[in-house]
Amino acid sequence: MYNLQFDDAHRIFHRWEADHPTDPMGPASDAAAYLFSELDRLHILQSEFFTHDTDFSRKNKLVPDPAVKAEFEQDLTRADALSADPGDDANLLFASVLQHGLHSDYLGLVEKRYMAALSETKEASATAEKLLETHPDFHDANLAIGVENYLLSLKSAPVRWMLRVGGAQTDRQEGIAKLRVTAEKGRLLLPFAKLLLAVADLRDKNREAARAELSWLAEHFPSNRLFREELAKVQ
Repeated sequence: MYNLQFDDAHRIFHRWEADHPTDPMGPASDAAAYLFSELDRLHILQSEFFTHDTDFSRKNKLVPDPAVKAEFEQDLTRADALSADPGDDANLLFASVLQHGLHSDYLGLVEKRYMAALSETKEASATAEKLLETHPDFHDANLAIGVENYLLSLKSAPVRWMLRVGGAQTDRQEGIAKLRVTAEKGRLLLPFAKLLLAVADLRDKNREAARAELSWLAEHFPSNRLFREELAKVQ
């Protein structure tokens, strides 16, 4: 999936689901493949979207693929049902984190339904905190907390105040710190954390740091043209 080989990813996830029908990580992972294939098709994965998102979104109207959306939502529904009563099971909790996080990404990046996306982001972060309470070495879970803090910290001061009143976390430094934990110690989400850190570096005009993250990504996922293109822009 990090190599943008989405059809191959779907085949692998479907085999996993067939062999592990009660594991929510199967449909959650398959949903991720649908989400990122759609983000790629809509060119949302380009750095300009994240660093100049107002201009980019105005020039490029996003038209979601209804078939992809249907498959994506079906996967999320299955993942949610299979992880509905996770207790302190790390795998079930993490699948729930993914389910809420992926839904938030689709709502916010594709459909522009920002309040609905915020609700899902907060749910993903809260579930991640619950997971880390009992499994502190589950470093991938830090990404959800990092995303909530960093993305919401980009809002204006009055908006941040209202978000905090509503229970959202808006600490930029905490967000970056959590992303770094996943980028250094994570497993499934380590590359994604590095990508988000590169985006943060580009926003801060820290080209050297962005170059380092993108160089690692381009080296480890040579079939991903976007990593190579983004790296070329900061060379």
